[in-house]
Amino acid sequence: MAEPRARAARHKGQMNFEHELREMLYAFGDDKNPLDETVRILDEIATDFLIETCHTAAKSAEYSGRTKIKLDDFKFAIRRDELLTGRQKELLGADKLLKDARRIEDIAEGKIGLERTGRKRKEDKMLEKEVTKGVARREIHEDQELGEEDE
Repeated sequence: MAEPRARAARHKGQMNFEHELREMLYAFGDDKNPLDETVRILDEIATDFLIETCHTAAKSAEYSGRTKIKLDDFKFAIRRDELLTGRQKELLGADKLLKDARRIEDIAEGKIGLERTGRKRKEDKMLEKEVTKGVARREIHEDQELGEEDE
């Protein structure tokens, strides 16, 4: 990271992740009630890391001529840390899968499909085809199961 920044006076003593850190320490084998000093130091380290990462991302956005920070600025800020980059890719992939699953469910329920212009988006058409194929496969499978039970 860049030069260490002094913690602002308003953050001193304030615990941002106390509950989560206590649970993590217990999960990793510490006592049910870890020392307050341990939790305070870990909270300070986590808070400083987040502040530094946000400052690095803000510098990246400023260098690009933007005032708002985008996801790519955070990707740029953590690009040298392989563990963080891998975790970031894993979480973004999972997020995309969840969004696609929600969209497929919405198409199946008829909540989305037509835009304001009355035309369907290309993505929606593709997802609708997938849903239709999935429903048809399910119906065929159910019919086959019913046919086997009759015999």
